Amino acid sequence: MRASRLLSLLLLLQNRGRLSAAQLAAELGVTARTIYRDVTALAAAGVPIYAEPGPTGGYELMEGYRTRLTGLTAPEAESLFLTALPEPAAELGLGAHLAAAELKLTAALPTSYRDASTRIRQRFHLDPPGWYREPDAVPHLLAVAEALWQDHVIEMRYRRWSPEPGEVRRRVHPLGLVLKAGVWYLIATSRGRPRIYRVSSIVEVRREEDRCSRPDGFDLAAFWREHVERYEEADLDASAVVRLSPGGVSALPDVLGPRAARAVRRTLGPADADGWRQATIPMESVPHTAGYLRKLGADGQAVAPAELVTHMIDSIREMAALYSPTGPPASSATMSR
Repeated sequence: MRASRLLSLLLLLQNRGRLSAAQLAAELGVTARTIYRDVTALAAAGVPIYAEPGPTGGYELMEGYRTRLTGLTAPEAESLFLTALPEPAAELGLGAHLAAAELKLTAALPTSYRDASTRIRQRFHLDPPGWYREPDAVPHLLAVAEALWQDHVIEMRYRRWSPEPGEVRRRVHPLGLVLKAGVWYLIATSRGRPRIYRVSSIVEVRREEDRCSRPDGFDLAAFWREHVERYEEADLDASAVVRLSPGGVSALPDVLGPRAARAVRRTLGPADADGWRQATIPMESVPHTAGYLRKLGADGQAVAPAELVTHMIDSIREMAALYSPTGPPASSATMSR
């Protein structure tokens, strides 16, 4: 552990130049006192490192000195596919390995390329989650990822919303993990074919000793791309029937996205006397679909399934109670918690 930290300290100074003890401590997740001891150890080992006193001072390597000890460890190499996604890497338990791998890669680059890499990092940033969206709680992500990486079968208790809401047990063969708009999905074989499970809906997971084999020719990216296309074209196993006002029909692209809105419009029925029309929309889960309908406000009404209608009634009642002149009743406040 200490040897890895000493190398990281050395590479930080090599890549970034002068850094204070406080800056190094923050980068390496240790105390300044530990940095003092590490610098002393490096100097004793013959590394030409010196301290510059003063408010703008810090530690620095002698000009022209470079180390070539930049070989990647196996975990560091495995983390490289997440170089643009530090938060997902941390969720998968690869944050420290990723940071060390990036340091080593930067140190190995020629000076001109290293400068270009720094300029890109300073000017471009990838933020996967959507606006106004808290990331899902995924307490079982690490366990799932470890089973996936080691090709182990997992048994899980899973909270589903369709065809009937409730918890089910599934024994699955993990095939891949996908991060979509800040949400983690597990693709796994169950009952003979690949299926998709939202990781935040996994209530309990247990890795079994049995090993699983990947289907010949399975392409995770291609499978996910086909799923997204089916989803956006409303070709899902689960769907919801809704009534839409003229304003609700017009708002579909903003609520569902242009592609899904076009698919929903193809299901529109004839207008009634008030101009309302019935349509079918894809349903990933009851809460997910209810969120879309709440965005439509009084321009959208759930018709089916019954679970969605009940969910909408309960949530609207709770919202109405919040705006009641007398305030929310005790039962409503309890429900909201």
